[in-house]
Amino acid sequence: MLEEVRIQGLGVIDDAVLELSPGLTVVTGETGAGKTMVVTGLGLLFGGRADPQRVRPGADRAVVEGRLTVPAGGRVADRVLEAGGDIDDDVLILTRAVSAEGRSRATMGGRSAPVSLLAYLADDLVAVHGQSDQQRLLRADRQRSSLDRFAGEQLAKAAKQYTLAYRRHREVTAELEELVERARERAQEADMLRFGVEEIAAAEPLPGEDAELLAEETRLAHADGLRMAATTAHEALAGDPASDVEVDVAALLSAARQAVASVREHDAELAAIGDRLDEASYILTDAATELASYAESVDADPGRLAQVQERRALLTSLSRKYGGTTDEVLGWASEAAKRLADLDNDDERIEALRAEAAELYEGLDRCAAELTRVRTEAADRFGSAVTEELTALAMPHARVSVRITTGEEFGPYGRDEVEVLLAPHPSSPPLALNKGASGGELSRVMLAIEVVFAGADPVPTFVFDEVDAGVGGKAAVEIGRRLAKLAQRSQVIVVTHLPQVAAFADAHLVVEKSTEGLVTESGVVRLDRAGRVRELSRMLAGLEDSELGRAHAEELLTNAAPERAYPAA
Repeated sequence: MLEEVRIQGLGVIDDAVLELSPGLTVVTGETGAGKTMVVTGLGLLFGGRADPQRVRPGADRAVVEGRLTVPAGGRVADRVLEAGGDIDDDVLILTRAVSAEGRSRATMGGRSAPVSLLAYLADDLVAVHGQSDQQRLLRADRQRSSLDRFAGEQLAKAAKQYTLAYRRHREVTAELEELVERARERAQEADMLRFGVEEIAAAEPLPGEDAELLAEETRLAHADGLRMAATTAHEALAGDPASDVEVDVAALLSAARQAVASVREHDAELAAIGDRLDEASYILTDAATELASYAESVDADPGRLAQVQERRALLTSLSRKYGGTTDEVLGWASEAAKRLADLDNDDERIEALRAEAAELYEGLDRCAAELTRVRTEAADRFGSAVTEELTALAMPHARVSVRITTGEEFGPYGRDEVEVLLAPHPSSPPLALNKGASGGELSRVMLAIEVVFAGADPVPTFVFDEVDAGVGGKAAVEIGRRLAKLAQRSQVIVVTHLPQVAAFADAHLVVEKSTEGLVTESGVVRLDRAGRVRELSRMLAGLEDSELGRAHAEELLTNAAPERAYPAA
């Protein structure tokens, strides 16, 4: 329930506080005083569209802050806590700010929150009906959602099953359509992949083969130079048996070892050097042996060189098409083979999807039929309930019915088109609301629907902006009576210009307008009994101090007292 709402910088309202109570609260005031800004502010507080043109001229921003009581453990409280907000003693603070530049900001329980979250919470907190909501009631989707809401849990269960079947059917049919429509493209892709896989398979590349062939080609191409270098190095180390000159590293190193060995026992330092000379001798001998072996192994084989170059050319050709290295080419072939298997299975997949789609269609058809059945049953009850309420709203001859037309195509909510029809008089045929209802009648139809909803799916707070537009006299009294009945289950806030409606209020707020120079400001005042009499007199006769008006106002308050949710207020 809303306890208090503060509005700053919105329209003609500079700074106003609405102290709200359980039961029925009415908001009245002279034309242009800013009554509608109260509903606009409440709409903003619960995620409504931010219009920077509503910001008061000269103000940087408009701010609406609301204090609500939220029971612990409920869906709203749980969602607030999940979002990091705080609830203190079951009290939740919501704030919405709109800058003159159009930027919007919201906080929930002291924590910044997306505006969409406020709108999400509003479904469980409040139903705001501005003057534009009457036009929304004319939309087919609004009428369908109204009927579905009235149908309650039985339809919610059927709708859940239908939604699951509908989504799966859409997924399967979308995949099937894609496979069929792209059959030619996929066949072309399969041909390309098959050619590549076969080309790579024919070449039979090995992992790392390109690097090995490059090394072999380099060695074969420089065989003579490599052999000559190894031979020359061997002769320098070990000497040339065919030469008369015995000058080589091995001989010189041997001489050095012998010179040190003869006196090494006299000095440990020289002995250590001798050890290193011995080690060098071993290393030199191994190197010389390896050089001799390497020189003998190097073979200038033009035939093998040609084979290697030809093989490398083939692998290079594959690398240009399928990857930078042989390993990448093999990786491409592996992935292509997997993709090719998928493409080659398209025909089988198409047939499987067609079978699944047919089966899903049958299930979807059953779910849609169940939705239609539940809606049809609910439509009869809905029409009777709203008709009964209209009788109490001074439309005793009006009849409301719901026409359900079932089409062939499946939609997100089934195959049904729902249309609420109104026959204002026994002799008139049922017509769509936009053709069969005047502005005042449409207001009463909307109120009747909300009263019906209050019993089936109660909302903690209802807000109505001039739901009594276009009516008067006895109809106005009946509207006030139905609002009072609605207030027995929920908090109801009504902006009205009719004293017959205002008389049924448990609490009466008046929006007062003051003009200082060229600046118009509005404030909100809570009226006591005497204040209510003066305000009702003004609304009746245009004169606050008219004796006849005051007497009539007292009579309205007295007659309405038994209907109020809180008569002592």
